[in-house]
Amino acid sequence: MAVDKSKALETALGQIEKQFGKGAVMRLGQNEAMHVDAIPTGSLSLDLALGIGGLPRGRIVEIYGPESSGKTTLALHCIAEGQKSGGYAAFIDVEHALDPVYARALGVDVDSLLVSQPDTGEQALEITEALVRSGAIDVIVVDSVAALVPRAEIEGEMGDSHVGLQARLMSQALRKLAGAISKSNCVAIFINQLREKVGVMYGNPEVTPGGRALKFYSSVRIDIRRIETLKAGGEMIGSRTRAKVVKNKIAPPFREAEFDVMYGRGISREGELLDLAVKLDVVQKSGAWFSFNGERLGQGRDNVKEYFRSHSDFAAKIEKQVYDNAGKLYAKTAPVPAAAAEPDKSVAKPVEVEVKAAPAVSQKSKASIDIMVDD
Repeated sequence: MAVDKSKALETALGQIEKQFGKGAVMRLGQNEAMHVDAIPTGSLSLDLALGIGGLPRGRIVEIYGPESSGKTTLALHCIAEGQKSGGYAAFIDVEHALDPVYARALGVDVDSLLVSQPDTGEQALEITEALVRSGAIDVIVVDSVAALVPRAEIEGEMGDSHVGLQARLMSQALRKLAGAISKSNCVAIFINQLREKVGVMYGNPEVTPGGRALKFYSSVRIDIRRIETLKAGGEMIGSRTRAKVVKNKIAPPFREAEFDVMYGRGISREGELLDLAVKLDVVQKSGAWFSFNGERLGQGRDNVKEYFRSHSDFAAKIEKQVYDNAGKLYAKTAPVPAAAAEPDKSVAKPVEVEVKAAPAVSQKSKASIDIMVDD
């Protein structure tokens, strides 16, 4: 019986491969291509929170958050990392707001970066599909989903109602893009904004525009928010940012990462490295002083960051130790069992309880009660 099933399966697989090509059906354990590679995000702590060292190749990623929270900065850092490994990147600038000077400051090779500023949402997604299907793109960014305006809305009047047009556009586009992105092994990053539902009394009123399709098709969703403003002598020099992985199909979700975004320079890798090293006890902190193996590195966080920046070899050594001990960040601690309570050896004395007889109920009152119940 088992032999007959095996022969029937092999015959079916042969017919499928003949009709649809080799690799149309495969055994999961034998397919090396199913192992997910990653492109670093430019943030050390976020790479560790994602579980695979970055954003997964061949998958769709959504980055959303409030205004000026660092969404585009994070996407540009990912583009820079993809270019460093010899790949090509594309930026679909739907918002028409890309700053090439800032992109260059983050490490992006602007001379090789492909940029498109489409007029309509359909045009933006068609360009995205064409670039993905070429198989030559490693990172593609759409900034942003909220700015994808359907052609019918652009050609219509200002006050016209177009209910669900953008959601239908995204749903159709993602159905076509999902398979192509997987085959091309590129990272597709969709940046999204936030809106608020009206009249929500309980729960979170925040929603992302563009319908629900992107939530389903995304393998990773990152909620990024600014939590603190960094100042130096009264001057604002950056912001402390928290990124939460709210969805992750590759590793455990709901992990958080915090990092500094410095104005004009992007994510501070030295600050992240110091924070993680202190958290993992690679670098020891005593008061305002930081030390490594008994040797003092400097007083104050900014001074140690500058020391890391000027001593790249030493920073690389610290980074290696951080990666070696990274498992401790999200290791689950087993609950300590409570000590078993010893039985009480004292003999309890019997307590005498006076039992009173229940009051007698007369037949007349019982009859009246019965009548009331029956009514």
